[in-house]
Amino acid sequence: MPQNRFNTIGLIIRQQCAKHRSDIDMICQTLAAHGDLRVHCLDQSEGLPGYPACSLDQIGEQADLAVSIGGDGTLLSAARQLVDYQIPLVGINLGRLGFLADVTMQGLKQHIDAIFNGDYSVEQRFLLQGEIHLQNQPSQRYIALNDIILHSHQSISMIEFEVFSDQQLINKQRADGLIVATPTGSTAYALSGGGPIMHPSMDSIALVPICPHTLSNRPIVLPAHQQIEIRISHPDQAGLVSFDGRSQAVIEQGDRITIERYRQQITLLHPADYDYFHILRAKLKWSNQP
Repeated sequence: MPQNRFNTIGLIIRQQCAKHRSDIDMICQTLAAHGDLRVHCLDQSEGLPGYPACSLDQIGEQADLAVSIGGDGTLLSAARQLVDYQIPLVGINLGRLGFLADVTMQGLKQHIDAIFNGDYSVEQRFLLQGEIHLQNQPSQRYIALNDIILHSHQSISMIEFEVFSDQQLINKQRADGLIVATPTGSTAYALSGGGPIMHPSMDSIALVPICPHTLSNRPIVLPAHQQIEIRISHPDQAGLVSFDGRSQAVIEQGDRITIERYRQQITLLHPADYDYFHILRAKLKWSNQP
């Protein structure tokens, strides 16, 4: 890949990162070693001396590159809020798993140097848009990089719902809920629910039932261009819909949620030697001796 130059960097730092302050200082020093950069820091991250605080919108409007510092949750939040600005995103992992935030502190200088020399791999990940259609109320729209999940609004109760794909009925279910996952989200909650792992390059979504009453009710993978619709069937039940585990909305009988591929994709920059299957082996403990 030809050499590239990022002149304005937006730092997005997980709020509870005080114990990692020395790591954050090292990241800033590594960036500063690449010349006269303009570095902006998201104002919710307690601020960094010498760097102007700004909003995520300002990072989206002004930065050439966004750097997420924390874990996968920090990167998920940044991806949702920056996707419309079409700026690339790098994840530096200070958390635990690091499926998405794959630059480690051990390899920090090597990977940051490579990025500024244009030596990196580029990956596009698509998001989902969910639209909540409530009776006699304006619809509400949210986006998610990992998954959109319907589950019971009551703590311990199954719900009955219908699932459609492009207005064709797939099935009627009685379960604790349903996970609609992207390939990115296939290694998150969907994996715990028995769903398939989908390679990030796949243009597919997975529908994974949560504890279905009928054991033959299995996960199904569909093309991402198909619109999914979910309706609550029972008049005395309500479902809670969450988007990447954050924004939530309650739906009842007569309400519905439609889910489709979002119009924009997020661009992730990885180390040049990025290997998805190595990530799986390392994070899921594959190939370990019993």
